[in-house]
Amino acid sequence: MTSSDHLLDLIRATPEIGLLLGSSFAFDIHRTYHGDDLRLASGAPLEVIAGESAGGAYFLCGEQNGRRPVVFASSEGEGGLLADDLADALEIIIGLEWQDCLSFSGGGDVEVMQISAQHLRRSRGTYNPDIDAEAAQVAAALSLSVVPVTDLVVRLHAAASKTEPDYVVTDDDGAVFDPPFGEWTEPRHGGWR
Repeated sequence: MTSSDHLLDLIRATPEIGLLLGSSFAFDIHRTYHGDDLRLASGAPLEVIAGESAGGAYFLCGEQNGRRPVVFASSEGEGGLLADDLADALEIIIGLEWQDCLSFSGGGDVEVMQISAQHLRRSRGTYNPDIDAEAAQVAAALSLSVVPVTDLVVRLHAAASKTEPDYVVTDDDGAVFDPPFGEWTEPRHGGWR
């Protein structure tokens, strides 16, 4: 059994952690119906393990060096490598507004991502004042670390930068998903406040 299988089994066996992951962190292990037509551009298959309410999905790739990389594909046609294994992916998911951090990355500039991450971190608690406690609860239940945001940004940047050529997402029609890095440096309407 891989560490990814162990983590997924642990999430399934601990319903309150599965519920927190789905409701607060957009990683819902019950949303596995998406992605039958997605694969890597290399032809390698993807195993859907979770989804999120906007229609995106998380996938495990084939094992490499004892680890199974995690790829995310959005419903808007963006996709790429999130982390080298599920434990790393979950630490990013619970500790960082990672999708927005990638969207507001200035095309993959780690400095821009750091600035975006700090703004996103401040606004994260506004919408869910318990988010940090929930992240700590999930981390403790799954034997994960609560990693500082600056370190998570570095890890996310490193993983997303490795999307090409091995982790490019495509569909059965041959459509290639856009890379994970967005061009914006901050929201267009009002900027960071």
